[in-house]
Amino acid sequence: MDAIGFLAPLLGCVAFLIFAPIIGCLLAGIDRIISAKMQGRVGPPLLQPYYDVRKLFEKERVTVNGVQDAYVICALIFAVIAGGIFFSGGNLLMCVFVITLSSLFFIIAAYSSRSPYSEVGAARETLQVMSYEPMVLLFAVGFYMATAAILPFGDVGTFDIAAVLMLDRPVIVYIWPVFLGLMFILTIKLRKSPFDLSMSHHAHQEIVRGMTTEMSGSTLGMVEILHWMENVLFLGWIGIFFVWGGPLTILIGIAAALIAYFLEILIDNNFARVKWQFMLKASWCVALIAGGINLAVLAFI
Repeated sequence: MDAIGFLAPLLGCVAFLIFAPIIGCLLAGIDRIISAKMQGRVGPPLLQPYYDVRKLFEKERVTVNGVQDAYVICALIFAVIAGGIFFSGGNLLMCVFVITLSSLFFIIAAYSSRSPYSEVGAARETLQVMSYEPMVLLFAVGFYMATAAILPFGDVGTFDIAAVLMLDRPVIVYIWPVFLGLMFILTIKLRKSPFDLSMSHHAHQEIVRGMTTEMSGSTLGMVEILHWMENVLFLGWIGIFFVWGGPLTILIGIAAALIAYFLEILIDNNFARVKWQFMLKASWCVALIAGGINLAVLAFI
């Protein structure tokens, strides 16, 4: 690997580590404000998520065992790597695998507490991963097949995100059903109702908070930052459908991502939690119909 090929992901990771928590914090603040308006409340200030996390890091360090923090830190590290790969224009498939690895470390962190509530939350999170992962993989494959249809290289596609700047049309033209499928499972990825089974952020949903029941202080603060960074990455996946041909179209991608986030907030505030059986069946049906048929059609183009 040449120096540029090594430095680009490294710089991407550093930039993601610096800017993703800031952007994610602002998105979380906007989420709270919009949710409050939808519910007829005044709502907190924009920076309330930052104040909450700062208070968590100021609390006394309490942990149920010595490895829980290590697992959460590993989840954070892999989330940063996944974000660095994506926003530096790297391999989309590798990004998908790395962020999934981050989710697995988070699940292990919840299991390590040996709390029955945390274990139930971890089991539900595992079901959520099983629900959305097929559609996420089909998204990566669909991106490859769409670039193969657009790029002037014959039938050879690419997983490299930077390739979108070489396209003469956005990939959504060829994989709009995959986009709709990704929008469906985005609700699970963002842990919003009706699919917030593992750790609800709504106080009225449950007495204890699933996976994070036994997490407090700086550990819980790191989990919140992890969630912010995941949100930025997943919205980046939405935006990439609308970027093509030049840097100016990145603004279109950002606008599309913000619209998608608003729709997720709207859904979150208007639907009650469903059972895990429905989530699993619905996600796999969407993956089969939206993703499977779309890729089958692309195979014959």
